[in-house]
Amino acid sequence: MTVPAHPRRTAAIAFILVTALLDVMSMGIVIPVLPQLIEQLSGSIAAAGLWNGLFVALWAGMQFLCSPVIGSLSDRYGRRPVILVSIAGLALDYVLMALAPNLWWLALGRILAGVTSSSFTSAFAYMADITPPEGRAKGYGLIGAAFSAGFVAGPLIGGVLGEVSLRAPFWAAAALSGLAFLYGLVVLPESLTPDKRMAFSWTRANPFGALRLLRSHPELSSLAVVNFLLYFAHHLFSAVFVLYAGARYGWGAWEVGALLALVGILDMGVQGMLVGPVVKRLGDGPTMVIGLAFGAIGIGAMGLAPTGWLFVAAMLPNALWGLAMPTIQSLMTRRVSESEQGQLQGANNSVGAIAGILSPLFFGAVYSASVGGNPFFPHIGTAFLMAALVLASAALLGWRAGRHATPQLDSGAAGH
Repeated sequence: MTVPAHPRRTAAIAFILVTALLDVMSMGIVIPVLPQLIEQLSGSIAAAGLWNGLFVALWAGMQFLCSPVIGSLSDRYGRRPVILVSIAGLALDYVLMALAPNLWWLALGRILAGVTSSSFTSAFAYMADITPPEGRAKGYGLIGAAFSAGFVAGPLIGGVLGEVSLRAPFWAAAALSGLAFLYGLVVLPESLTPDKRMAFSWTRANPFGALRLLRSHPELSSLAVVNFLLYFAHHLFSAVFVLYAGARYGWGAWEVGALLALVGILDMGVQGMLVGPVVKRLGDGPTMVIGLAFGAIGIGAMGLAPTGWLFVAAMLPNALWGLAMPTIQSLMTRRVSESEQGQLQGANNSVGAIAGILSPLFFGAVYSASVGGNPFFPHIGTAFLMAALVLASAALLGWRAGRHATPQLDSGAAGH
């Protein structure tokens, strides 16, 4: 067994979940105030929009470049030191942004945040180390639920602290990351034994080298495309949701904030409570396809909903989309060896970063072409309908990949 005692494995799983919660909460805390701080430092609303877009691109770009490096380092030196160093770096980064006297310091902070947030790759690899293959979808579902809880609580806390000071949420985020570091220093055991580690290589650690791993098997390649399409569709919400909700239904900040909190709560329920039982009954592949299919139905219904109440109702089938991410991750971890789990998660994070760069540009352009006096697309919800087609394509591709499934490569896992 990788983690020698059951209590230690339980403590390790608890740490991964608590760390995911605290890390995402620390990111969410700064969401309500970062644009305002940018505006304050830039002195212009127009300039603030440009700088905010630049900061989003910087963060996603660093995720793309650094996630494979972080993942490969964890394959070489173990998960524990990489996770702890990354969390400590994130805490120092928030201190830097809290003290930032100008936009260039803030930009440096966003770059460092993109690097240190890449520790999520090691967290996912850690979960693969300590759970048997048949239990990984449930484990990843729990991580997803922790993410959702952080995204619900973080902005709420940040909004309250932001009323005190625009810098206060950054200090709170630094404190949460510091707390996660101290907690891990005490309870986190190493999950990857020395005999299962792989020598570090820049050929594998650079993003393009890491992506080659995803082409190593036809089914793995198909699942990587499914993963990309899932991330691509998901960024619809960050790109146009606020604008769409205001233009079509007249919703303001309070209604949008309440709906985003509801989305997080529904996602917590699906990933934290439904994934395990559904996978146990149906298996990873069918569960993934069902999640993608219901996501397509829900987003399509959102784009067609003539009233706000019908839009909210469409969120219910859309919530089952949460079944897809943990099962995709689980299926992919079975196609690589134990010594390549970090590289795999790094490659997955790079795929998500590419989607994070391209998707907002695409859906933002589609939405812009759907509104105004003489829109190119006649329906304001066209972006949602296109996202539904993206998810439907992902469901079809995932179904085809499942039909051609091959035996898993990692025959051993913690707990066996």
